[in-house]
Amino acid sequence: MAQLSTVARPYAKAVFEYATEHQALEDWAGMLDSVAQAVGNDDLRRQVLGNPRLTSAQKVDLLVDICGDAVNDELRNFLFQVGQKGRLAALPAIAEQFALLKAQQEERMDVDIVSAFPLDDAQQQTLASALAKRLNREISITTQVDSSLLGGVVLRAGDTVIDGSVRGRLNRLREALSA
Repeated sequence: MAQLSTVARPYAKAVFEYATEHQALEDWAGMLDSVAQAVGNDDLRRQVLGNPRLTSAQKVDLLVDICGDAVNDELRNFLFQVGQKGRLAALPAIAEQFALLKAQQEERMDVDIVSAFPLDDAQQQTLASALAKRLNREISITTQVDSSLLGGVVLRAGDTVIDGSVRGRLNRLREALSA
């Protein structure tokens, strides 16, 4: 996983700079997502990307055909460059890195909230405003319910994890008592 993100980072940065320069961030985000979804398909990966009889140009042509109108000439050229280096399997990671760069520029952050019980709109809004203030970013929230937490919430915002769950507190107490 770390290797794919390492490979993807320079490609994502190059595409991001190109898209920013041409004021087409949204277009490129959509196109990269479409291509990443196609490459993420196990059948396509096995039959096309893993096929040693196909050249990189043939693989790119098949990928472009699958994605159809979601691919413009600039993306096609980018895919040929990535394909020549044998990095087509890294396209989902490239799209992910691109999305992170885009969110960083827009000062926006996606936050995953896992709670022991469903959160109502007021609770979600309170958490979102507190996080926006702390992280100095616009916050987009997705919520999940995990009853094994016993109570509280676990917040994941990028590399930051805030564990305010009862289970987490009990684990920290156990570690402190056994140390």
